[in-house]
Amino acid sequence: MESTNGKAQRPTLLVVEDDEDLRQQMKWALSSDYDLREAGDRQSAIQEIQSDSLHLVILDLGLPPNPSDATEGLRALEEMLSINRDLKVILATGNTDRAHALKAIDLGAYDFLEKPIQLDVLKVVLQRASNLVHLERENRALREQENRKGFDEMIGDSPPMQKVFETIRRVAQSDISVLVVGESGTGKELIARALHHQSDRAQGAFVAINCGAIPETLLESELFGHEKGAFTGAHARRRGQIESAHKGTLFLDEIGELSPALQVKLLRFLQDRLIQRVGGREMIEVDARVLAATNMDLQKALAEGRFREDLYYRLNTVTIPVPPLRDRGADLMILAERLLQRIAAKAKKKYGGFSKDAKVAIEQYAWPGNVRELENRITRAVAMADGSKVTAEDLQLDGPELVHVGDTLRHAREMTERELIHRTLEKTQGNVTRAASELGVSRPTLHQLISRYSLRRN
Repeated sequence: MESTNGKAQRPTLLVVEDDEDLRQQMKWALSSDYDLREAGDRQSAIQEIQSDSLHLVILDLGLPPNPSDATEGLRALEEMLSINRDLKVILATGNTDRAHALKAIDLGAYDFLEKPIQLDVLKVVLQRASNLVHLERENRALREQENRKGFDEMIGDSPPMQKVFETIRRVAQSDISVLVVGESGTGKELIARALHHQSDRAQGAFVAINCGAIPETLLESELFGHEKGAFTGAHARRRGQIESAHKGTLFLDEIGELSPALQVKLLRFLQDRLIQRVGGREMIEVDARVLAATNMDLQKALAEGRFREDLYYRLNTVTIPVPPLRDRGADLMILAERLLQRIAAKAKKKYGGFSKDAKVAIEQYAWPGNVRELENRITRAVAMADGSKVTAEDLQLDGPELVHVGDTLRHAREMTERELIHRTLEKTQGNVTRAASELGVSRPTLHQLISRYSLRRN
């Protein structure tokens, strides 16, 4: 065993025995090799397991209040393993308890020894169990390290993010289409990249295109490419982004912004894996996995006829919902601290973290722009801050207090979000593009928020 500081750490051994003389003998024989704990009954044994990091247990099946049978010992075993399935429990049994010992093995006990226990045999069994604990921990650490590959840029211990990571692990190796849904700035492209890096296509290209950022007149050529002379300005043949993703992954962000005509062309590609350049006649085969993302309510778009149902089901084999930053609990401050370290190091500045008022402001703010807005505000704060710590004023989060006694945290954040959007729209005289830029969100997201809070643009 090794501790976190690299020094050798003795395994912890709990001896559960109602005979105090036997416990002392065990202590005398094993204390040089193990960090010993003692318990004389089931209740105290369970308390030890709940309060300490135990590796090994020696358990007498005959425990009070009925030391003459194995009822209490078997009950203790079941409770121990329900708390920590990785415990290695070695039973100490009488000659008449062999049937109970075999039942205990079925319940999950590691081994059993008959009384009177031979100490040299016990030491060998304990050493083997200890080695197994060590190997299991090493294997678990390696699995966790492997599972975290591709998540380097994503931080999240909250249950919603752990669910995202688990879904990525499950579907990364297949070629099925995945639709990533979530508000603007939540990190949908990072999730798409993680799916790519953990797939068999990791050596191929990852091609990302924002369908909402390119004018419709240019998007078809951007996606499918064009032949020389296909239109004014087409001076040479050009491969499109879909073709560039051959043997790799194509990520279509803001898929809900596609025009009906391009939706038809994309559907044909998803069905046949063939494309045709603008102005061309040749059918080109493309082997690419397609991932898509949207901050739009596609179900609503389907109902309104703005998005094709057949394309939706082609793209949406698996959905990964990305939680907004305000719903990620303790992830918020962990992410803020990590971003501050990274941005400050890049700017060659040193800060002692966030001030107390900055932490309070970060936790109370609604973050309508999610992680992108958090990163933007910290970047600006690093550029402008003078003190040793980043303050709420540096983050421009020192506005009027909007949290009132009796408010739920969600309600308080919604109030803050509504007020901020209202003030920004006033400042920009209703210019949605400028307001979205200042808030660090996309225009479609700001339109959704304006509608949610029934705000006017002027």
